[in-house]
Amino acid sequence: MTNRCLRGDQLDANDVYGIWKIRDAVFAFEQHVEDVDVDDLDLRADTIHLWSNDESGPTSYLRILDGDGYLKIGRVCTRKDMRGQGLAGRLMTEVSTRFGDGILKLNAQAYLERWYEGFGYVRSGDNFDEAGIDHVPMIRTVQSPRFGR
Repeated sequence: MTNRCLRGDQLDANDVYGIWKIRDAVFAFEQHVEDVDVDDLDLRADTIHLWSNDESGPTSYLRILDGDGYLKIGRVCTRKDMRGQGLAGRLMTEVSTRFGDGILKLNAQAYLERWYEGFGYVRSGDNFDEAGIDHVPMIRTVQSPRFGR
């Protein structure tokens, strides 16, 4: 299994297809999210895509958007047949390694708040609804506590 990290303007058609395929399977099919996934941000030069891959395509994936003075992590997902192997955790660790010297933000599904805390993220506000799912805003800074993942 290999990891890939590309900017949106570096993706080829197979990359885009694989990324949209895993996101569609997890968010639209499994979680029944009715919001449109394709949001005109994927192909931008300042969007970063990080994923693990096997012969069947992406196994785990996340997207990083350039915010105003911070990076925002989103679309974190793992293919159903690959869950329980720590793949998303490896991607989160890679994000910390590559970009952890700055501010990182994400909107965690509420049930995953403790999991994200394991990567140094702390709650930064009240729960809110996003796409019909309870979420928690979280932030990780250089000063955030590290919990050793």
